[in-house]
Amino acid sequence: MKRTLVGILLLLLTGSSRAQNTYPIWPGHAPGSESWKWQEQIDSTTLPGDPLTYNIVEPALIGYPAAPGTANGTAVIICPGGSFSYLHIRTEGTDVAKWLNKKGVTAFVLKYRVVHSGTSHPQKEKNERAKDTALSRRLLAPLIPLALADGRQALTWLRKHAAEFGIAPNRIGIMGFSAGGALAVASAFSEDPSSHPDFSAPVYAWVPPFLPEMAPKNAPPIFIAAATDDELHLVPMSLDLYRKWLTGGHPAELHIYSKGGHGFGMNRQDQPSDTWIDRFGDWLQIQGFLKRSSEGAGHE
Repeated sequence: MKRTLVGILLLLLTGSSRAQNTYPIWPGHAPGSESWKWQEQIDSTTLPGDPLTYNIVEPALIGYPAAPGTANGTAVIICPGGSFSYLHIRTEGTDVAKWLNKKGVTAFVLKYRVVHSGTSHPQKEKNERAKDTALSRRLLAPLIPLALADGRQALTWLRKHAAEFGIAPNRIGIMGFSAGGALAVASAFSEDPSSHPDFSAPVYAWVPPFLPEMAPKNAPPIFIAAATDDELHLVPMSLDLYRKWLTGGHPAELHIYSKGGHGFGMNRQDQPSDTWIDRFGDWLQIQGFLKRSSEGAGHE
């Protein structure tokens, strides 16, 4: 609590600079990874301009507060993708957060646990592991539940601290890309009110196969986007997710772009998928999440 209050005081003092602060989401060591001894690292060379964050041991939220006077009380937790091996922290994280800030939305990029990398080239390691299906399954099987737990815990933590950030506790959503989309989808199935999002936005998401066949009765509004030419062939998962929400009579919007590939994120490719973030903004507006909330409207 003390650490959180100090972070918020810094946000207030920095004014227009709106410095980002990091907030651990678990009290003490994250359950299930207490024995992990490695250090979080960043690979800035593999994909110039798109740094990869890996070897995450301490799951945390990086805060991006909306500017005072424009904050509307809505918050979004953003879960970058990276095959559960690293996180595309900029194109599927901070760039999205800054775009949302312009809409008055307070954003938080989630650093969740990923598979341990033994070298400084996590993407190369991931590509090598992909050649050995048995090895990949052996490493991912225990890791995925930890990552999904981080998504739910992030919602629980933020809802508990909502007032400190000027956020309405009933206007906290979660979005994710690729592997991060699994966190956004799984959280939508949470039966615990504290970790149940008020809206969810999986983008070219990998959907865990062990989720229920039907959408939950309390399913939140959902925004789904992907591209037909997705190299990982994940579009059927998005279609099936939309079907579940449609069958259950829950609010849902689906965008399948003809071109864009997998991992388009905030990259501008002169492809139809470039406009997905604008459609997401339209959807937030229609759902009422861009209107100023009486419960939380940022710090003045």
